[in-house]
Amino acid sequence: MKTMMRFHKLSRPLSLLPPSLPPSLPPFSSISLPSSLSLTTRRRLHSATLPSPSLMASSRLRNLVPLNAIVSEDSGGGGGGGGTNGSVSSSSASVSNEDDVLGVGYRLPPTEIRDIVDAPPLPILSFSPLRDKILFLKRRSLPPISELAKPEEKLAGIRIDGQCNCRSRMSFYTGIGIHQLMPDDSLGPEKLVHGLPDGAKINFISWSPDGRHLSFSVRVDEENGSSGKLRVWVADVETGKARPLFQNTDICVNAVFENFVWVNDSTLLVSTIPSSRGDPPKKPLVPHGPKVQSNEQMSIIQARTFQDLLKDKYDEDLFDYYATTQLVLGSLDGTVKEFGTPAVYTSLDPSPDHKYILISTIHRPYSFIVPCGRFPKKVAVWTTDGKFIRELCDLPLAEDIPIAFNSARKGMRSINWRADKPSTLYWAETQDGGDARIEVSPRDIVYTQSAEPLEGERPEILHKLDLRYGGISWCDDSLALVYESWYKTRKIRTWVISPGSKEDNPRILFDRSSEDVYSDPGSPMLRRTPLGTYVIAKFKKDNDESTYVLLNGSGATPEGNIPFIDLFDINTGRKERIWKSDKEKHYESVVALMSDEKEGDLNIDQLKFLTSKESKTENTQYYILRWPDKKASQITNFPHPYPQLASLQKEMIRYKRKDGVQLTATLYLPPKYDPAKDGPLPCLIWSYPGEFKSKDAAGQVRGSPNEFASIGSTSALLWLARRFAILAGPTIPIIGEGNEEANDRYVEQLVGSAEAAVEEVIRRGVAHPNKIAVGGHSYGAFMTANLLAHAPHLFCCGIARSGAYNRTLTPFGFQNEDRTLWEATNTYVEMSPFISANKIKKPILLIHGEEDNNPGTLPMQSDRFFNALKGHGALCRLVVLPFESHGYSSRESIMHVLWETDRWLEKYCMSNPSDLSQDVGKSKEEGSGAADSEGKVVTGSGGGGAERSSSDNDGFYSIRRSLL
Repeated sequence: MKTMMRFHKLSRPLSLLPPSLPPSLPPFSSISLPSSLSLTTRRRLHSATLPSPSLMASSRLRNLVPLNAIVSEDSGGGGGGGGTNGSVSSSSASVSNEDDVLGVGYRLPPTEIRDIVDAPPLPILSFSPLRDKILFLKRRSLPPISELAKPEEKLAGIRIDGQCNCRSRMSFYTGIGIHQLMPDDSLGPEKLVHGLPDGAKINFISWSPDGRHLSFSVRVDEENGSSGKLRVWVADVETGKARPLFQNTDICVNAVFENFVWVNDSTLLVSTIPSSRGDPPKKPLVPHGPKVQSNEQMSIIQARTFQDLLKDKYDEDLFDYYATTQLVLGSLDGTVKEFGTPAVYTSLDPSPDHKYILISTIHRPYSFIVPCGRFPKKVAVWTTDGKFIRELCDLPLAEDIPIAFNSARKGMRSINWRADKPSTLYWAETQDGGDARIEVSPRDIVYTQSAEPLEGERPEILHKLDLRYGGISWCDDSLALVYESWYKTRKIRTWVISPGSKEDNPRILFDRSSEDVYSDPGSPMLRRTPLGTYVIAKFKKDNDESTYVLLNGSGATPEGNIPFIDLFDINTGRKERIWKSDKEKHYESVVALMSDEKEGDLNIDQLKFLTSKESKTENTQYYILRWPDKKASQITNFPHPYPQLASLQKEMIRYKRKDGVQLTATLYLPPKYDPAKDGPLPCLIWSYPGEFKSKDAAGQVRGSPNEFASIGSTSALLWLARRFAILAGPTIPIIGEGNEEANDRYVEQLVGSAEAAVEEVIRRGVAHPNKIAVGGHSYGAFMTANLLAHAPHLFCCGIARSGAYNRTLTPFGFQNEDRTLWEATNTYVEMSPFISANKIKKPILLIHGEEDNNPGTLPMQSDRFFNALKGHGALCRLVVLPFESHGYSSRESIMHVLWETDRWLEKYCMSNPSDLSQDVGKSKEEGSGAADSEGKVVTGSGGGGAERSSSDNDGFYSIRRSLL
């Protein structure tokens, strides 16, 4: 189970993912995803771009995860651990002489915040393919910054740890506990996987198809502090005994792209470092020649601001060195056999019958302007014992994919195995050349073909679509659901087809707006097949010949989400609600179908589900829910992660913008707070704007008032412990109805939404009018800077983390804007707070990771914005975090960010005098500055201080003292 992208805030993940789900999740609310997902499919699921929030972010999955969803994240997940990990000092925001401590290195926030972040992390859960066992995967606390400081190669849009030959900054598990799920739905005693070396770092855990073994990688720190190479280990699930798969210690995993995959119950196909590989290429002292890029063919090539791209021939050679893999078959009986020749293998996907394997590779010519996902790509079919069958496609370099949303690569894409067949392929091909701006019908065609077609046999057309293909949920020859969507109109459709019949005409099952969460019918629940894949579960009722499926929905309503299960007649569309969440106190949801052991149609009276249950003050626990009596048995008993906030107050509130748009937010208040007795509090508003096509959709309620308040390591909710009121996620809808582009009225709608939010918390008496701060991360930081520029009357200060402030530096689109700078010049300029830096008169704290690799949010954005602010005498502060990326990972950095934020709120919000806004330029810090080589803190408010200059070549910054 592998991920190809970082996950910055995983909160309730699940390892119940099917190996045969389409690469793009269907456009329902959330699919129940069983375990044993194939490596390739998992990666595609993680990297799919969806019109609605993905399953992995849903509240109900806080402690269940696709096993390797967090193995290469840049941001450490929630939780923390013991020890200071190198933090050198602790201080509350209240200090006698703050100027003396501005540059003293890493700081620690107040104890009440630190204790929450340092709470031991809860384990991750994963069920076996047969649903009879469950893993508790042990996690460590936040990593020390020394791990982030290890060398990494930035090549072709990815970052590589050359020492381990894997993606850099991988988190890991520290241990594996196995529990038997007993007949009475309780958990048996824990059995630890044993036999591992001391200090083992465990990654890429996966079940064998029969559920009898686990495979995972192990690495151990070497004497110099660096991590050693990854080796494949296997463990017997019954005994817990673990051992290396290969006796030869020189066989190590190359995990830059793939790692390993079960090809049957006893054999793994492993991506290994080629044994013939020597030392890495050395950078020549004298360059080959000038770096030349040419467009003499006058091609139109527009690309967003990708980072970490290849720069020259040396980078190309280095990329090949680390990415080239030798595939090896390793069996539990010790047999070892090389498979194919060395190449840059990017995905390995066995067929359901384990006779074939779908293999993808990338090859030269590489590109200097797009990442490796767009490099030339070959997809081929092999047998699982190493015989080449045929090449499906060889796609050229894809530098010219238009930036318009729903544009796609030309040629075969989304190539997968049918989940309901032993070895049948399906894929989609564009009919518009991949250009979403071209009007054509059909736009996409879905094809299918056997792994080894007869001579002259052509691919069969399965379905034609007028929107962009979004995946298929398979059932059998009589039923499959095909999904298509179109971002510009937010249209989303579900088709019912009969794959085995040419006579049955496809029909539309659902045709709706992806923004209209109230109309979301839910997603079909899946069951495991004897082949180990997952297909739509069909049900029968006694004395009823109709075909039913179960739709699992989030149940969005004006009162909040009320999850449900509907028994749905696929032919007539009739629904019967057989279960729904308690809406009064708890938030419950169905996570997965557990009663799928029997072949054939399932009986509705023998249902068994895995469910989750939580409340505002009770953290998520998991249950087995059985029919027909609907009895629920609790199987977990996780302790409250932050009991000091167990009695916090939470309320979903609704209010209106001046133009009539309905807005929502979640208001959190500290434990035991009484507005009548305690009076108004300082308030922190933390949000992130969103684009909509309709006012009605923008005003719909999302989320539940009964969901548990999950507090991440940099969450705004931490300041509940400092007696702040927190307005979390107030909707900031930027609406463009009809042919109107939303961003053309961005500032107007942004300010209108913020005014409504501020007025509401003041009206309720919970927020002091002069003590309201605003903050956000990434696009939320962009929002924060714009609000301080265009609505200075609303806020006393702002906190902007990892943002982009000058849209002219992202000229080929940003966020959900797909017009270029030259097509919408006024919009780009007017939206940029950099252009309005002279208007910002309220204190603003800028924080940025020095190694931010997110497209658009280069560290230069904060650097230049700070200089623009300082050039106009603004009260501002810039904190650049060494080694950190777009999300912050190390304990030192996270604690320092919390200290900086708490200090800012203490000084400019909690202690804010009513007349601060009238005299902000007279700050006592005027003319002073400090630079610290550890934390790289820069502060100033005009007239002097430390100035930062940047090197555009390597992304690192030097700090120099300016002379007056």
